[in-house]
Amino acid sequence: MQPERALKALIQLRKGATSRVGPDRIRLLELIAEHGSISGAAREAQLSYKGAWDAVQALNNLFERPLVAAQSGGKAGGTAEVTPVGRAVILAYRKVETDLADVIGQ
Repeated sequence: MQPERALKALIQLRKGATSRVGPDRIRLLELIAEHGSISGAAREAQLSYKGAWDAVQALNNLFERPLVAAQSGGKAGGTAEVTPVGRAVILAYRKVETDLADVIGQ
């Protein structure tokens, strides 16, 4: 099968009409875990800081417990950490992705 014609699964978690988590937000969580900051993750994801911050707020509001804990830092910059719940969401999302890819022959 040609790559552009290959069957692919798109996983999206939804709550209500507009709140959602998809591959872009999961990647942002992974980058926050890697960089320890929202700004560093935003740069690598080629997002504005505001866009990344808004995504983090949406993620934190979507779940019962926050996925990211952030500390503002002023001129020195703040820090951000993916919480244990956030890490569990990343792992579960990636597992479902892998399982689906196996089923559809990717």
